[in-house]
This record gives sequence, C-alpha cells and structure tokens, in this order.
Amino acid sequence: MPYEKRHEPLAPSHVYYKRIARNISWASVIIFISLIIGTIGYHYSTKTPTEWLDAFHNASMILSGMGPIIDTGFSDWGKIFSSLYALFSGLIIVGATGLTLAPGIHRIFHKLHIQET
Repeated sequence: MPYEKRHEPLAPSHVYYKRIARNISWASVIIFISLIIGTIGYHYSTKTPTEWLDAFHNASMILSGMGPIIDTGFSDWGKIFSSLYALFSGLIIVGATGLTLAPGIHRIFHKLHIQET
C-alpha cells in the first residue's frame, strides 16, 4: 500500500489508519527483535552468565536510551558487545520513531500540497 503521489487526492481515513497500524506493527517487531538480541548478548557477555531477567533489564534500558543499570562485570567481549549494542539501539529507536511517524508526516505534507494547488 504505497503512499499517494503529488497529483493524487488525500487517502481516505481508513487507509491512513491502516498505514499507521502497519508501521507501528513493524516498529514493534523491530524493537522486539532488538530486545531479544540484546538480552541474549547481555546474558552471555559477562564473566559469569547474567540472570535472564538482569540481561533483559540491561537490554531494555539500553534500547530505551536510559543506559545500563545493572553492572555485572563484563568480559572484554562483553564490553565490545555493550558498546556496539548501545550504538545499534540508538539507530533502532530513531528508525522506529521515523517509521511510526511517517504516515502522519506524509499526510500533513500531502494535505498542505493539495491546499497549494
């Protein structure tokens, strides 16, 4: 379901809401997969394997931008993983936010363009 072009009329409300639901669904899937990657990585990246709940907590805090809360003594590989996961998480959150806001922003700009012509 591609977005309407410049010369096309504004999409009906049901199409717009379907786009929002689809984009939120995709963003949720991307965040969920990222959370699984982070949880597994944090579980195995410490000198002694972290409890799953602590690993999930660390991954959630990094993914949300809050930073790690539980310091569990990372191995060298764990420090590399933690650094790369933090960078990855920043990009994922920006991308998921853009994906979620895209239908609304497109609709606003398309509506403004229609009013000009």
